[in-house]
Amino acid sequence: MQPVEEGFPHAVGGGPQARRVGHRQARPAPAAGNDADAAGPRRSGVSTAGVHRGDGRAGATMPAILRYSPGHMVSWFRRKKPDAPTLPPDAAQPPAPALVPSDTDAPTAADLPAPDAIEVEAAPVEAIPAKPASWRERLRGSAFARTFSGLFSRNPKLDDALLDDIETALLTADVGVTASTALVESLRKRMKAREFADANALLQALRADLVALLVPVAKPLQIDATKKPFVLLTIGVNGVGKTTTIGKLAHRYKAEGRSLMLAAGDTFRAAAVAQLQAWGERNGVAVVAQGQNADAASVAFDALQAATSRGVDVLIADTAGRLHTQGGLMDELAKVARVLRKLDPEAPHEVLMVIDGTTGQNAINQVRKFNEKIPVTGLVVTKLDGTAKGGVVFALAREFGIPIRYAGIGERPEDLRVFDAEAFVDALLPAELGQA
Repeated sequence: MQPVEEGFPHAVGGGPQARRVGHRQARPAPAAGNDADAAGPRRSGVSTAGVHRGDGRAGATMPAILRYSPGHMVSWFRRKKPDAPTLPPDAAQPPAPALVPSDTDAPTAADLPAPDAIEVEAAPVEAIPAKPASWRERLRGSAFARTFSGLFSRNPKLDDALLDDIETALLTADVGVTASTALVESLRKRMKAREFADANALLQALRADLVALLVPVAKPLQIDATKKPFVLLTIGVNGVGKTTTIGKLAHRYKAEGRSLMLAAGDTFRAAAVAQLQAWGERNGVAVVAQGQNADAASVAFDALQAATSRGVDVLIADTAGRLHTQGGLMDELAKVARVLRKLDPEAPHEVLMVIDGTTGQNAINQVRKFNEKIPVTGLVVTKLDGTAKGGVVFALAREFGIPIRYAGIGERPEDLRVFDAEAFVDALLPAELGQA
């Protein structure tokens, strides 16, 4: 007996859809009445009884079955999902739209009227000025602030050991021997008199004593409007920030509505004139300058003449930095003041000496030597932010009593602040025990 698929090789095509059908044993022939049922359709399908029985009539019945519905025959071996119906080529593309006749002029975008433009006025945006940093924020990195913050970060015992630690901290912060000894001895007497209940009371007393030491010298610079121009001469050693201080002062006075002029008297240092001219351009201030190595007194004289003729309110004259130990250079500084008095007997009206806050006790000698050549009427202490110790301010106040006009606590023009004794001490000492 041969396999069933050999009787209809062309029907299944031997393709991948044909499944191997094994040999079956021949079954008894059906009754005569079943032939019609075997050959005709039953319900929606076709009977394949002849194939299943494997009798001799299968070969005659199979062509009729294949002609009737070959899909039913193949699906008997393995059912699969019917393929998606495919549309004829004509139905795949939508019908093309009819062309507009050439004699009909269709309106174009250019022919259409433009819509009316609606102008929306933007609301003005007000710039929010940045809040200037406080004294405490600027001076928290100073050695003075770090030392006392660590000393009073805990609740220390009120005894002589605490006073010794305070004296050591004051000396380390460049307050000076004289000022430090006077402060600690005053606290010791009051502690012996039982005026302090605890270490916090001692801290508040120290704050009050330091403020009292600085209040007499915390005097802002007052510009005398009756003196036109008000001549301000800046002096100091090398690298203390004189030119930068002049630029910041120009920014301040310009914001106050004053007219001013700058004199580039530092003709010795390279690029000093260009630096002052850059500050002048930034602030919209005229700068009187000469060539490199020019006579500083001559520059100051020309600037005072120009400021007088123009009716300028303030004239700020720069000078070259010089060491206080060089007698010849100190004499040249006195010469500048003498030349200015030829045009104005009262000039200069303010001699502003710039002190580097990181200098330490050497600032005492600088002020002493400069004050011998030309009377110093005001001080500017710069570079107090960062690693500056800051205690030299107390030493200067006790030693000379010269007014401290400004304090530089940052790089921005607004960081040149009018010296405030209470704000300065508040930035250096913690407000309470355990606070930074």
